Amino acid sequence: MNESYDLFVIGGGINGCGIARDAAGRGLSVFLAEKTDFASATSSASTKLIHGGLRYLEYYEFRLVREALKEREVLLNMAPHIIWPMRFILPHHKGLRPAWLLRLGLFMYDHLGGRKLLPATKMVALDRAPYNDGLKSLFTRGFEYSDCWVDDARLVVLTARDAAARGATIRRNTEVIRATRSNGGWEIEVRDSESGQTELVHAKVLVNAAGPWVSHVLQCALGLNSRAHVRLVKGSHIIVPKMFAHDRSFIFQNGDGRIVFAIPYEHDFTLIGTTDVDYQGEPADVSCSDNEIAYLCNAVSEYFSKEVTPDMVVRTYSGVRPLYDDGASEARAATRDYVLELDEGEGKAPLLSVFGGKITTYRRLAEHALEKLEGDLPQAARKHAWTKHSILPGGDFEPGDFNAKVSALKSAYRFLEHDHATRLVRSYGSEAVKILGTAQTADDLGTHIGGDLYSCEVDWLIEQEWAITAEDILWRRSKLGLHLPAEAIGVLERYLSGYFEGNRMAC
Repeated sequence: MNESYDLFVIGGGINGCGIARDAAGRGLSVFLAEKTDFASATSSASTKLIHGGLRYLEYYEFRLVREALKEREVLLNMAPHIIWPMRFILPHHKGLRPAWLLRLGLFMYDHLGGRKLLPATKMVALDRAPYNDGLKSLFTRGFEYSDCWVDDARLVVLTARDAAARGATIRRNTEVIRATRSNGGWEIEVRDSESGQTELVHAKVLVNAAGPWVSHVLQCALGLNSRAHVRLVKGSHIIVPKMFAHDRSFIFQNGDGRIVFAIPYEHDFTLIGTTDVDYQGEPADVSCSDNEIAYLCNAVSEYFSKEVTPDMVVRTYSGVRPLYDDGASEARAATRDYVLELDEGEGKAPLLSVFGGKITTYRRLAEHALEKLEGDLPQAARKHAWTKHSILPGGDFEPGDFNAKVSALKSAYRFLEHDHATRLVRSYGSEAVKILGTAQTADDLGTHIGGDLYSCEVDWLIEQEWAITAEDILWRRSKLGLHLPAEAIGVLERYLSGYFEGNRMAC
């Protein structure tokens, strides 16, 4: 193979997929290479929030906060199935930030980003239902404000799907082992991690969106040194049984100046996070330490009426944030803003490297990346930015119509339980009917894997969303790993083995 593309993107996280989608929608030929699975690192290890970043106001990150606040409703309209509004309770802690400062910060938060769909901030009495559920009685007042929740890994894979639908070549298990400038462009050698086969791809422009590996790619695959530096910061989360019954989330202040979220998660759990710890190791080996578990348990136990202890933790996950190193002395103070470094010159093929960024601003980051590369793109492909009013697969309905979509799915498939229908719409939106097809009963959904997972959904994830392993399906394409019994994992693994073996035999 010796194909040539306008743009080659390294990295299948949210930024890489976002750039590939935007470029493909402008008529560019695009190749994206992800060395493992999409969203297999940082992009599936977030706090699952589309938010402005309230605490960033203390670091005067006004541009970043304003951009992120404006993006909340843009993304909510793009993908109302996997993104939805959420209210956050911020208790006033008498020993920490004064109430007037919280009120001022939330006033700015309400007005910086042109909020239209989301309700405004209000003061709440925390000694009354439902706000007092789970809290210690000493917290009597606080504030309630708006942000959004997102299924982060599904946002990545839907972005990749839309890029592919617009003509981009999207590859997982494809590692870039060498990239060199040649004849005014780039010659990129990639290797399939399963077969070991290599191939050469040519491109006019190379985008390094490798996340925590951005510097590694520059030094090892490209043999270059960057003027910019990446600061690797580990963020860890813990999942515990449900700590409160209402649907609000909590944002808790800590004595060290940090904040910790406690968020309703997958119906039966509470998600708690995150930490900020400088990280020096291999990003693929990141894990939550005992100290981080203790830190998060202690932080929320100061607020919850029931103590959270390490033995309650049912699962942890960690990710490495590739922050731009602005020289901040503490990890928590390092900027979350992104930096796009363009390496080009007379007769020199362009290289764009992405440092930093957050999931909320991925769409704007992609726009800025294409703007920065505009002079290096074919004239015919220099179209105006287009993604602001676009939708992702399955998201072709209004944000307020989610419950109506669930009711419509239950009417069309009367055998579906309410929770099953809700999960399908939350994951696939209007595309849920494509998965269920002509089914009249649960038996028509194919092999029963466990819980409400059937082989028709597994087939969809394999054929439409690049899923290969049980981990892909249970922890990234869904979070069913939290719910299914252990024997279901064996059923799924056997089904996948038979599926891929059958396909090999057919070939």
